[in-house]
Amino acid sequence: MKYSYISPRKKRFLSSEMQLLFSFFSITIFMLFLTYLFLLFKDYRFTQNLQEVSTSQIEVKQNITDMQAQITFIEKEVLLCERINTKNTVLKDSIANLFDLVPQRITLSQASLLRNGLILYGVTPNKDIYNFMLQAPLRSIFSRTYSNFYPMKNGWFRFVSTNYIDDEENDEKGFDNEE
Repeated sequence: MKYSYISPRKKRFLSSEMQLLFSFFSITIFMLFLTYLFLLFKDYRFTQNLQEVSTSQIEVKQNITDMQAQITFIEKEVLLCERINTKNTVLKDSIANLFDLVPQRITLSQASLLRNGLILYGVTPNKDIYNFMLQAPLRSIFSRTYSNFYPMKNGWFRFVSTNYIDDEENDEKGFDNEE
C-alpha cells in the first residue's frame, strides 16, 4: 500500500542546507585562523621591534656615557689650558719684570728658569754694583740666593747667581706647586 503521492527521493548525507552551513562554518574558521596568524605575526614583529628598540636604547645610553666622558675630558683640558695660559702670562710678566730688574751696567748672558728657582749668568763691572743693584732685589724675591764671581782679564767679573724659592714659602704665598 502506498500512502504518498510522490515518489520517495534518495536521502543524502549532506543536504544543500547542510552544505551551506558547512561552507559558512569553514569560512568562519578560516577567517579565525587567518586572524590568529595575523595576530601571531604582529606579536612576533612587536617582539622584534621591542628588541631593536631596547638594543638601540642600550647603544644610545652607551653613546651618552661616552659623550659625557668626552665632555668631562674636554672640560678638564680646557681648565688645564686656562691654567697653563695663566701660568704662561704670569711667567711672561715675571720674565719682563726680571729683565727690567737688571741694571744697564750688568749684562746677562744666560737665564735658566727652574721649577722653584732661577740661575743667572752674566758680566758685571765689579762686585759692589752686582750686590747693590741686582742681588738686593733678587734676595727680596727669592728665599735663598748664592753668587759666584770669576774675574776676567779686563777687570770685570763673570758671575753665576743661583736663586731658590723654598716650597714652604710657596705654600704660604699661595703659589701652585703643580707642573
